[in-house]
Amino acid sequence: MTSRESALSLLSIIPILMVLAGAVAPLLGQSEAKFAEQRQAMVARQLAGRDIDDPLVLKAMGTVPRHRFVPADERRSSYADRPLPIGYGQTISQPYIVAYMCQEAGIAADSRVLEVGTGSGYHGSVLAQIADTVYTIEIVPELAQRAKGVIESLEYGNLVPRHGDG
Repeated sequence: MTSRESALSLLSIIPILMVLAGAVAPLLGQSEAKFAEQRQAMVARQLAGRDIDDPLVLKAMGTVPRHRFVPADERRSSYADRPLPIGYGQTISQPYIVAYMCQEAGIAADSRVLEVGTGSGYHGSVLAQIADTVYTIEIVPELAQRAKGVIESLEYGNLVPRHGDG
């Protein structure tokens, strides 16, 4: 097969790929909608249903997409009432623990927060919904890089991630 024939062969599958992409796109939207439902259920049952009553913490927990901070193979459990592995011997904390720590810290809208141990970036992202500025530092380079990518994709400009030894 010549390079021209190869190119034409590739061009012939583009319409098929476009059809497949069109079929997959609605599924992705349904997935995001499903995660949003699970997130709201998490807030109602695991947090407000217990002793988390700070409205700013509840709003932040209902806003930050926890599923974006966990590895793909753990996403189905993103809103479960338990920690999840994120690699390198680390976990993303149980949602209740994140909410409890935020509530007990008494973060105000004008607060500047230092978080040592970024991990997945989830806790810092929740804090960033409440505080003016959050600085977070992670010693594991791979986790720091992954968290930074998620934080940037979510456009949390008041959350400043760094790699280093806190």
